[in-house]
Amino acid sequence: MSLSPKHERESAPLPDRPYRDSALLYGGLAVVVLIFAALTGTDVGKAALVALGFFVLATGWAWWRFRERLKDRAARSPGGGDVG
Repeated sequence: MSLSPKHERESAPLPDRPYRDSALLYGGLAVVVLIFAALTGTDVGKAALVALGFFVLATGWAWWRFRERLKDRAARSPGGGDVG
């Protein structure tokens, strides 16, 4: 057993649809930002820009990390096959 978070992340199974799941998660969080801004009386236009920026950065980061994990697993597999 390793206490390394990286080791646990590498051995954790990927979701069936990691790209869709992360887009839905971060899209939902962006909507929460917009709702919070509307409820608190903040400028919704500025909040929309912040929410959009958050969505793009967070989703891009998640997709990049999933892609890296898939490439690492392919490199470590017996065939060393190429992903994509």
